Amino acid sequence: MYQTQPLMNVLFMNSARAWGGNEKWVRLAATALNRKNNVFLAYRKDIVGDRFAVPKIRLPFRHEADIETIAKLISFVKKHDIEVLIPSKQKDYALAGLVSRACGCLNVLRLGIVRDLKKNPLSAFVFNKLADGIIVNAEPIKKKLLESGFREPERIRVIYNGIDHEEIIGLAEKQEIQLPFNFIVTTMGELSPRKGIDTLIRGFARFIAHPSVQNAGVIIIGEGNLQKELQGLAKSLHIEKHVIFTGFLDNPYPFLSASNVFAMTSRNEGISNALLEAALLNNAIISTMAGGGIASVISEGKNGFLLEYGDEERLATLLLKLHANPELTKKTATEAYRTVTKMFSLPQMTEEIISFCNDLQKSKKRQ
Repeated sequence: MYQTQPLMNVLFMNSARAWGGNEKWVRLAATALNRKNNVFLAYRKDIVGDRFAVPKIRLPFRHEADIETIAKLISFVKKHDIEVLIPSKQKDYALAGLVSRACGCLNVLRLGIVRDLKKNPLSAFVFNKLADGIIVNAEPIKKKLLESGFREPERIRVIYNGIDHEEIIGLAEKQEIQLPFNFIVTTMGELSPRKGIDTLIRGFARFIAHPSVQNAGVIIIGEGNLQKELQGLAKSLHIEKHVIFTGFLDNPYPFLSASNVFAMTSRNEGISNALLEAALLNNAIISTMAGGGIASVISEGKNGFLLEYGDEERLATLLLKLHANPELTKKTATEAYRTVTKMFSLPQMTEEIISFCNDLQKSKKRQ
């Protein structure tokens, strides 16, 4: 069991222009930490800020050295006696580093995808010189940081994403979804190039062209700049009647609960909360390996299936396999559920974040 930690003042920073998995993690962590600590948010766009029920400040976040943002952050940090900054976007890392050095508080980066420091000298400087600690959600992310130039492994802590099991299941049961398909594939996330949803649509088109597939559909949950382009792709492949774009949903869980398979086709990902939530709601999982730790959760053929990014042919083959074998789909989904309930706990995640911040504070005082 984890020890109860002293009350802490924490400021999350998120300069996103749209809502996605990163922002969802921040809201989840901020809400959970706020139960026993004082949590605040610095944000850029109302589409993010309006979804948080903590004290917050809207800032311009123009660039990594934006003087107005830095000055207002310093004032906010001093006013509220902030002890820990947790930035979650690349732009925010440098801003948080500068503010933390000016105010004497901790700068603890949250990194949810693989990042190669050799490819970005600014990131290497920020990570090594301006970060007191780094939270990652998978071992491969930590490994890549160390391989590419991060010098102090003790300042990286692997903390698995936590999900609120009871809340998700309860929200899923609030509404019964009626869909015109008897085999449903879902995906969820920002409609951006990194998510590879074009691969999902092409793979699904191959799958539904098979004579044995009569009444299948794919549900794409989320919003983003690529929506019109993806809708056009579905139309060009003559499968638009089988593809539903829901946009952003406050409660996507009835859709996940109604589906048979969750497919994550991202190019680069940590351990996706959307994937974990889908597994909790009894979906069979298909995922790209995505470089960030999915392979440490999904065991091929046992609790899910893995493929390389862009491999639409294998995706179609896996969908056909699951479509033809409902017992295999159910068995795979059951094993995914067992994995998630065992490994991904919200209370454990929040306790580990606070424990890590306390360890960093103690280390800083000894220096």
